Amino acid sequence: MSDVRHVLVLPDRDAAEEVAGALAERFGVAEEPRLVRDALAGEDDAEDAQWLVVLGDEEERLDPGELDAFAGEWDGWREEP
Repeated sequence: MSDVRHVLVLPDRDAAEEVAGALAERFGVAEEPRLVRDALAGEDDAEDAQWLVVLGDEEERLDPGELDAFAGEWDGWREEP
């Protein structure tokens, strides 16, 4: 088993929550993804934060390109490790 994780970067909390909810339907992800607020350096305002959706892929069955396109539907992207 590997410890593969995918990180999707989204522009706001609403988009991150929508993506997290849609992952199971689109990709059959069983594990609940983690939502993480990623404040920009020096920014205290929550509006200036990106949100990360972190999901495990121990079986390495998720295609990085498909995840990138999926995140792009919410103006996001998949962060390369």
